[in-house]
Amino acid sequence: MKLRSYLLLAFYTLLFLFYPGDTYYYNLFAYNRPLFEKKETRRDIEINPVPYLKSPFYFPQTSAEGVYIVDLPSFTPILKRNEHSQFLPASTTKIITALVALDIYKPDQIITVKKVIEDGQIMGLVVGEKITVENLLYGTLVHSGNDAAYALADNFGYDKFVDLMNEKALNLHMNDSRFKNPAGLDENGQYSTPFDLALAARELLKNPYLSKIVSTKEIIISDVDFKYFHTLTNVNKLLGEISGLGGLKTGYTEEAGENLVSFYKKNGHQFIIVILKSLDRFSDTTNVIAWIDSNIDYIIIR
Repeated sequence: MKLRSYLLLAFYTLLFLFYPGDTYYYNLFAYNRPLFEKKETRRDIEINPVPYLKSPFYFPQTSAEGVYIVDLPSFTPILKRNEHSQFLPASTTKIITALVALDIYKPDQIITVKKVIEDGQIMGLVVGEKITVENLLYGTLVHSGNDAAYALADNFGYDKFVDLMNEKALNLHMNDSRFKNPAGLDENGQYSTPFDLALAARELLKNPYLSKIVSTKEIIISDVDFKYFHTLTNVNKLLGEISGLGGLKTGYTEEAGENLVSFYKKNGHQFIIVILKSLDRFSDTTNVIAWIDSNIDYIIIR
Protein backbone atom coordinates (compact mmCIF):
# COMPACT_ATOMS: atom_id res chain seq x y z
CA MET A 1 0.00 0.00 0.00
CA LYS A 2 2.86 2.27 0.85
CA LEU A 3 4.42 1.54 -2.57
CA ARG A 4 1.19 2.50 -4.30
CA SER A 5 1.14 5.84 -2.46
CA TYR A 6 4.71 6.57 -3.54
CA LEU A 7 3.86 5.75 -7.13
CA LEU A 8 0.82 8.04 -7.10
CA LEU A 9 2.87 10.84 -5.55
CA ALA A 10 5.54 10.46 -8.22
CA PHE A 11 2.92 10.41 -10.97
CA TYR A 12 1.17 13.60 -9.88
CA THR A 13 4.47 15.35 -9.27
CA LEU A 14 5.54 14.64 -12.85
CA LEU A 15 2.10 15.65 -14.09
CA PHE A 16 2.30 19.09 -12.45
CA LEU A 17 5.85 19.63 -13.64
CA PHE A 18 5.33 18.82 -17.31
CA TYR A 19 1.60 19.32 -18.02
CA PRO A 20 1.38 22.08 -20.67
CA GLY A 21 -1.66 23.70 -19.13
CA ASP A 22 -2.13 26.93 -17.23
CA THR A 23 -3.85 25.92 -13.99
CA TYR A 24 -3.20 27.28 -10.53
CA TYR A 25 -1.34 24.13 -9.47
CA TYR A 26 0.68 24.08 -12.65
CA ASN A 27 1.83 27.64 -12.10
CA LEU A 28 2.58 26.81 -8.51
CA PHE A 29 4.74 23.75 -9.16
CA ALA A 30 6.03 24.09 -12.72
CA TYR A 31 8.94 26.32 -11.79
CA ASN A 32 10.96 25.00 -14.72
CA ARG A 33 8.37 26.05 -17.39
CA PRO A 34 10.73 28.50 -19.15
CA LEU A 35 13.10 25.63 -19.93
CA PHE A 36 10.48 24.05 -22.16
CA GLU A 37 9.09 27.19 -23.80
CA LYS A 38 10.33 28.77 -27.00
CA LYS A 39 11.42 32.30 -26.30
CA GLU A 40 10.08 34.97 -28.65
CA THR A 41 12.72 36.92 -30.46
CA ARG A 42 12.38 40.69 -30.79
CA ARG A 43 11.31 41.75 -34.23
CA ASP A 44 13.32 44.51 -35.82
CA ILE A 45 11.36 47.71 -36.21
CA GLU A 46 11.56 49.24 -39.66
CA ILE A 47 12.83 52.79 -39.47
CA ASN A 48 12.29 55.06 -42.46
CA PRO A 49 15.23 57.24 -43.50
CA VAL A 50 14.64 60.89 -42.68
CA PRO A 51 15.24 63.53 -45.38
CA TYR A 52 17.33 66.62 -44.82
CA LEU A 53 18.42 69.62 -46.88
CA LYS A 54 22.00 69.47 -48.07
CA SER A 55 21.91 73.24 -48.53
CA PRO A 56 19.40 74.77 -46.08
CA PHE A 57 19.49 78.16 -47.82
CA TYR A 58 18.68 76.91 -51.31
CA PHE A 59 15.00 76.75 -52.27
CA PRO A 60 13.21 76.18 -55.57
CA GLN A 61 11.72 79.12 -57.44
CA THR A 62 7.92 78.86 -57.26
CA SER A 63 5.02 81.23 -57.81
CA ALA A 64 2.52 79.19 -55.78
CA GLU A 65 0.99 80.75 -52.68
CA GLY A 66 0.53 77.35 -51.06
CA VAL A 67 3.25 74.68 -51.10
CA TYR A 68 3.70 71.44 -49.22
CA ILE A 69 6.35 68.89 -50.15
CA VAL A 70 6.66 65.79 -48.03
CA ASP A 71 8.69 62.59 -47.97
CA LEU A 72 5.93 60.00 -48.29
CA PRO A 73 7.14 57.02 -46.17
CA SER A 74 8.06 59.12 -43.12
CA PHE A 75 5.65 61.97 -43.97
CA THR A 76 8.42 64.40 -43.09
CA PRO A 77 7.90 67.84 -44.68
CA ILE A 78 10.86 69.16 -46.65
CA LEU A 79 9.31 72.41 -47.92
CA LYS A 80 6.19 74.25 -46.85
CA ARG A 81 4.52 77.59 -47.49
CA ASN A 82 1.13 78.50 -46.05
CA GLU A 83 0.54 74.79 -45.55
CA HIS A 84 -2.48 75.33 -43.27
CA SER A 85 -3.97 78.27 -45.18
CA GLN A 86 -7.25 77.61 -46.93
CA PHE A 87 -7.39 77.72 -50.72
CA LEU A 88 -9.95 76.85 -53.35
CA PRO A 89 -9.05 73.25 -54.26
CA ALA A 90 -10.59 73.20 -57.77
CA SER A 91 -10.33 69.70 -59.29
CA THR A 92 -7.90 68.40 -56.67
CA THR A 93 -11.23 67.84 -54.87
CA LYS A 94 -11.63 64.79 -57.10
CA ILE A 95 -9.07 62.92 -55.02
CA ILE A 96 -11.69 62.78 -52.25
CA THR A 97 -14.44 62.11 -54.79
CA ALA A 98 -12.58 59.03 -56.04
CA LEU A 99 -11.89 57.74 -52.53
CA VAL A 100 -15.57 58.01 -51.59
CA ALA A 101 -16.68 56.42 -54.87
CA LEU A 102 -14.48 53.41 -54.20
CA ASP A 103 -15.93 53.14 -50.70
CA ILE A 104 -19.53 52.88 -51.91
CA TYR A 105 -19.24 51.28 -55.35
CA LYS A 106 -17.59 48.28 -56.94
CA PRO A 107 -15.48 49.11 -60.01
CA ASP A 108 -17.60 46.93 -62.31
CA GLN A 109 -20.89 48.41 -61.08
CA ILE A 110 -22.89 49.98 -63.90
CA ILE A 111 -24.26 53.49 -63.56
CA THR A 112 -26.87 55.02 -65.84
CA VAL A 113 -26.13 58.70 -66.46
CA LYS A 114 -29.21 60.62 -65.34
CA LYS A 115 -28.07 64.12 -66.16
CA VAL A 116 -24.94 65.87 -67.37
CA ILE A 117 -23.27 69.15 -66.61
CA GLU A 118 -21.32 71.22 -69.09
CA ASP A 119 -19.35 73.41 -66.69
CA GLY A 120 -15.58 73.31 -67.08
CA GLN A 121 -13.71 70.19 -68.18
CA ILE A 122 -15.98 67.32 -69.22
CA MET A 123 -15.50 63.84 -70.72
CA GLY A 124 -18.68 64.06 -72.80
CA LEU A 125 -21.14 61.76 -71.05
CA VAL A 126 -24.60 61.35 -72.58
CA VAL A 127 -27.88 61.12 -70.68
CA GLY A 128 -28.97 57.47 -70.61
CA GLU A 129 -25.43 56.18 -71.16
CA LYS A 130 -24.63 53.08 -69.11
CA ILE A 131 -21.05 53.10 -67.93
CA THR A 132 -19.00 51.34 -65.26
CA VAL A 133 -17.77 53.02 -62.12
CA GLU A 134 -14.23 52.16 -63.22
CA ASN A 135 -14.60 54.16 -66.43
CA LEU A 136 -16.15 57.05 -64.52
CA LEU A 137 -13.12 56.99 -62.21
CA TYR A 138 -10.87 57.22 -65.27
CA GLY A 139 -12.97 60.12 -66.49
CA THR A 140 -12.75 61.80 -63.10
CA LEU A 141 -9.04 61.33 -62.37
CA VAL A 142 -7.42 61.22 -65.82
CA HIS A 143 -9.50 63.65 -67.87
CA SER A 144 -10.73 65.57 -64.80
CA GLY A 145 -14.27 65.33 -66.13
CA ASN A 146 -16.71 67.28 -64.02
CA ASP A 147 -19.57 65.32 -65.60
CA ALA A 148 -17.96 62.05 -64.47
CA ALA A 149 -17.62 63.29 -60.88
CA TYR A 150 -21.25 64.42 -60.83
CA ALA A 151 -22.43 61.09 -62.28
CA LEU A 152 -20.76 59.26 -59.40
CA ALA A 153 -22.44 61.56 -56.88
CA ASP A 154 -25.88 61.72 -58.50
CA ASN A 155 -26.27 57.95 -58.68
CA PHE A 156 -25.75 57.57 -54.93
CA GLY A 157 -27.68 60.69 -53.97
CA TYR A 158 -25.92 64.00 -54.45
CA ASP A 159 -26.23 65.40 -50.93
CA LYS A 160 -25.42 62.06 -49.30
CA PHE A 161 -22.33 61.72 -51.48
CA VAL A 162 -21.06 65.20 -50.55
CA ASP A 163 -21.68 64.38 -46.88
CA LEU A 164 -19.51 61.29 -47.30
CA MET A 165 -16.79 63.42 -48.88
CA ASN A 166 -16.66 65.55 -45.74
CA GLU A 167 -16.76 62.49 -43.50
CA LYS A 168 -13.84 61.02 -45.44
CA ALA A 169 -11.90 64.26 -45.04
CA LEU A 170 -12.45 64.24 -41.28
CA ASN A 171 -11.44 60.59 -41.04
CA LEU A 172 -8.19 61.51 -42.80
CA HIS A 173 -7.69 64.39 -40.32
CA MET A 174 -8.14 66.98 -43.06
CA ASN A 175 -9.35 69.37 -40.40
CA ASP A 176 -9.08 72.53 -42.49
CA SER A 177 -11.04 71.26 -45.51
CA ARG A 178 -14.67 71.46 -46.53
CA PHE A 179 -16.27 70.23 -49.74
CA LYS A 180 -19.49 71.40 -51.36
CA ASN A 181 -19.48 69.56 -54.69
CA PRO A 182 -17.73 66.50 -56.16
CA ALA A 183 -15.98 68.28 -59.04
CA GLY A 184 -14.26 71.13 -57.23
CA LEU A 185 -16.22 73.91 -58.91
CA ASP A 186 -15.81 77.18 -57.03
CA GLU A 187 -18.43 77.48 -54.33
CA ASN A 188 -18.67 79.43 -51.09
CA GLY A 189 -17.60 77.27 -48.18
CA GLN A 190 -15.44 74.89 -50.23
CA TYR A 191 -11.75 74.97 -49.34
CA SER A 192 -8.70 72.89 -48.53
CA THR A 193 -5.05 73.36 -47.59
CA PRO A 194 -1.71 72.12 -48.94
CA PHE A 195 -1.26 69.93 -45.87
CA ASP A 196 -4.73 68.44 -46.10
CA LEU A 197 -4.37 67.61 -49.78
CA ALA A 198 -1.11 65.83 -49.00
CA LEU A 199 -3.09 63.66 -46.57
CA ALA A 200 -5.67 62.94 -49.27
CA ALA A 201 -2.94 62.09 -51.78
CA ARG A 202 -1.27 59.73 -49.31
CA GLU A 203 -4.57 57.90 -48.83
CA LEU A 204 -5.11 57.54 -52.58
CA LEU A 205 -1.59 56.21 -53.08
CA LYS A 206 -2.26 53.44 -50.56
CA ASN A 207 -4.66 52.01 -53.12
CA PRO A 208 -2.85 50.35 -56.08
CA TYR A 209 -6.02 50.52 -58.17
CA LEU A 210 -6.39 54.30 -57.89
CA SER A 211 -2.62 54.79 -58.15
CA LYS A 212 -2.71 53.08 -61.52
CA ILE A 213 -5.54 55.32 -62.74
CA VAL A 214 -3.87 58.61 -61.78
CA SER A 215 -0.67 57.57 -63.56
CA THR A 216 -2.50 56.92 -66.86
CA LYS A 217 -1.42 59.27 -69.64
CA GLU A 218 -4.22 58.52 -72.11
CA ILE A 219 -6.96 55.94 -72.50
CA ILE A 220 -10.06 55.30 -74.61
CA ILE A 221 -13.06 53.99 -72.69
CA SER A 222 -16.64 53.23 -73.65
CA ASP A 223 -20.08 52.60 -72.25
CA VAL A 224 -21.13 49.00 -71.63
CA ASP A 225 -22.94 48.81 -74.99
CA PHE A 226 -19.95 50.15 -76.96
CA LYS A 227 -22.13 52.93 -78.30
CA TYR A 228 -20.26 55.88 -76.84
CA PHE A 229 -16.47 56.10 -76.81
CA HIS A 230 -14.48 58.66 -74.84
CA THR A 231 -10.84 59.57 -75.41
CA LEU A 232 -9.40 60.63 -72.06
CA THR A 233 -6.15 62.57 -71.91
CA ASN A 234 -4.46 63.37 -68.63
CA VAL A 235 -4.48 67.10 -67.91
CA ASN A 236 -1.08 66.79 -66.22
CA LYS A 237 1.38 67.78 -68.95
CA LEU A 238 4.34 66.55 -66.88
CA LEU A 239 3.13 62.96 -66.88
CA GLY A 240 5.39 61.06 -69.27
CA GLU A 241 7.74 64.04 -69.54
CA ILE A 242 9.48 63.83 -66.17
CA SER A 243 10.92 60.46 -65.18
CA GLY A 244 9.56 59.30 -61.83
CA LEU A 245 6.39 61.40 -61.93
CA GLY A 246 3.30 59.21 -61.39
CA GLY A 247 0.34 61.59 -61.48
CA LEU A 248 -1.61 62.65 -59.30
CA LYS A 249 -4.29 65.37 -59.78
CA THR A 250 -4.58 68.76 -61.40
CA GLY A 251 -7.00 71.57 -60.60
CA TYR A 252 -7.83 74.95 -62.12
CA THR A 253 -10.41 77.70 -61.98
CA GLU A 254 -9.94 81.45 -62.37
CA GLU A 255 -10.52 81.97 -58.66
CA ALA A 256 -8.44 79.01 -57.49
CA GLY A 257 -5.54 79.57 -59.85
CA GLU A 258 -3.43 76.63 -60.99
CA ASN A 259 -3.27 73.67 -58.61
CA LEU A 260 -1.31 70.44 -58.89
CA VAL A 261 -0.82 67.51 -56.53
CA SER A 262 2.01 65.23 -57.71
CA PHE A 263 3.55 61.90 -56.77
CA TYR A 264 7.29 61.65 -57.48
CA LYS A 265 9.77 58.77 -57.06
CA LYS A 266 13.56 59.07 -57.13
CA ASN A 267 16.16 56.45 -56.20
CA GLY A 268 13.69 54.50 -54.09
CA HIS A 269 12.40 57.61 -52.30
CA GLN A 270 8.84 58.90 -52.68
CA PHE A 271 7.42 62.40 -52.43
CA ILE A 272 4.09 64.17 -52.50
CA ILE A 273 4.22 67.67 -53.98
CA VAL A 274 1.28 70.03 -53.45
CA ILE A 275 1.18 73.30 -55.40
CA LEU A 276 -1.81 75.63 -54.87
CA LYS A 277 -2.77 78.99 -56.39
CA SER A 278 0.15 79.01 -58.76
CA LEU A 279 0.76 81.15 -61.82
CA ASP A 280 2.38 78.16 -63.54
CA ARG A 281 1.85 74.84 -61.74
CA PHE A 282 3.89 72.81 -64.21
CA SER A 283 6.90 75.13 -64.05
CA ASP A 284 6.68 75.25 -60.25
CA THR A 285 6.54 71.46 -60.00
CA THR A 286 9.43 71.05 -62.45
CA ASN A 287 11.54 73.41 -60.34
CA VAL A 288 10.59 71.56 -57.16
CA ILE A 289 11.59 68.20 -58.64
CA ALA A 290 14.96 69.56 -59.77
CA TRP A 291 15.45 70.90 -56.24
CA ILE A 292 14.56 67.52 -54.70
CA ASP A 293 17.07 65.79 -56.98
CA SER A 294 19.89 68.15 -56.08
CA ASN A 295 19.22 69.16 -52.50
CA ILE A 296 17.61 66.28 -50.61
CA ASP A 297 19.57 63.55 -48.89
CA TYR A 298 18.71 61.03 -46.18
CA ILE A 299 19.89 59.96 -42.77
CA ILE A 300 18.90 56.83 -40.85
CA ILE A 301 18.21 57.49 -37.17
CA ARG A 302 18.88 54.52 -34.87
